[in-house]
Amino acid sequence: MPRLLVVHHSPTRSLQRLTEAVLAGAGTEEIDDVEVTVRAALEAGADDVLAADGILLGTSANFGYMSGALKHFFDSSFLAIGGSLSDDGSGAPATGGKKPFGLWVHGRYDTTGAVRSVLAITGALPWRQAAPVLEVMGDVAADDVEAAVELGATLAALLSAAG
Repeated sequence: MPRLLVVHHSPTRSLQRLTEAVLAGAGTEEIDDVEVTVRAALEAGADDVLAADGILLGTSANFGYMSGALKHFFDSSFLAIGGSLSDDGSGAPATGGKKPFGLWVHGRYDTTGAVRSVLAITGALPWRQAAPVLEVMGDVAADDVEAAVELGATLAALLSAAG
């Protein structure tokens, strides 16, 4: 059975609402042959990623960057999950398999830096972006919740079709 790993940092009601919506989409009744594993970013590790067939990431936008918790997840697992570095220590394009991933980001005023920072890291992993980034600013509206459900369902459906 394909495994979808959801790694998130959801410290606010807005992020909790989006995370719950993503999980509802990933666990929709129409897709019953995908195992969904949920880990808080500070608890997720390389073993979780290596056991997964696809990944969903959720983070807040903090001071123009991803949350410290999601950064810690990447810092502590990057090389073990296939991250590639160039000679100067920066991320290099990864080779090998291409696990599908999706991303949702919530910010009060701007999500640009957070999205850019996550995509820079994932670009150096053997992953491929399988859905547009869900960027939500300010209060979470009904259409944001709907988009989060769709994001979760999209990744689960991709894994179901591939499995």
